[in-house]
Amino acid sequence: MTGITNTGSNRMVLLSGRAHPELAQSIASELGTELVPTDAYDFANGETYVRFGESVRGADAFLIQSHPAPINQWLMEQLIMLDSLKRASAKSITVVSPFYPYARQDKKHRGREPISARLIADLYKTAGADRLMSVDLHTAQIQGFFDGPVDHLMAIPLLSDYVRSAVDVDNVTVVSPDTGRVRVAEQWAERLGGAPLAFVHKTRDITVPNQAVSKEVVGNIKGRTCVLIDDMIDTGGTITGAVQVLKDQGATNVIIAATHAVFSGPAVERLANCGADEVVVTDTLPVPEENTFENLTVLSIAPLIARAIQEVFEDGSVTSLFNGNS
Repeated sequence: MTGITNTGSNRMVLLSGRAHPELAQSIASELGTELVPTDAYDFANGETYVRFGESVRGADAFLIQSHPAPINQWLMEQLIMLDSLKRASAKSITVVSPFYPYARQDKKHRGREPISARLIADLYKTAGADRLMSVDLHTAQIQGFFDGPVDHLMAIPLLSDYVRSAVDVDNVTVVSPDTGRVRVAEQWAERLGGAPLAFVHKTRDITVPNQAVSKEVVGNIKGRTCVLIDDMIDTGGTITGAVQVLKDQGATNVIIAATHAVFSGPAVERLANCGADEVVVTDTLPVPEENTFENLTVLSIAPLIARAIQEVFEDGSVTSLFNGNS
């Protein structure tokens, strides 16, 4: 049987949906184990069927599922797998969702809107999840939506270590794409040797999705290398607009660093032609060959998730991976 047994004879098993099997396999390899064989397919009408090929009774199960497009299909598959694990008598079930679905809908902007990020947390709990693990939530408050332990992993160490090796840290300014991510920018600045901060002032029409206009930069960027950070890149309009503003106001170089490469619609073309020297992302979401371009760098998030899973399984400390921050 697959899985890992610790000194207390507890057994851990890893399972994966079909959305991003490469990431799940990389996580399993980091842990020195194999994924539980799973039979999953869709009926002609779109219904999903799932059955695990081995017993998971009494095991600590970690269910890995990314959420690229079509997001609703992969979310439903994950919920069905949770139900299957619960009914198969798994001792505990941890949902590993590197990219938390519906994370941007974490509050009401106007009346009669849902708070969909909370609904996802409720669905996870109802389906059988005991614990939730995710990477760089859109807002930290989402941790409070789930009724149970939440491990909020951060890609900042991975991304910043890479950027640090590629730039002169004495001439770097960390740029937040808006005021909402200034706290994250401060963590970046600390890891880049106390680099100064700047942020881009932008406006957004809340009635129009995927559309924001970058206007001005607050901070010193002239003649400097700007590291433009964000949690995700969807259509790329906001981040590429910010690159143009930074260039227009005197930035010498611009590096984009983001955790989640959603890359919807025109994103790839925009990023390839926006003037950024490099775009650095992680593989929390699959990046197919057709979505790659010359100055794109994709870093593996598997070692971080694997270490977090190991800490949870052994009753260790996940926050120790981030110097107490989460």
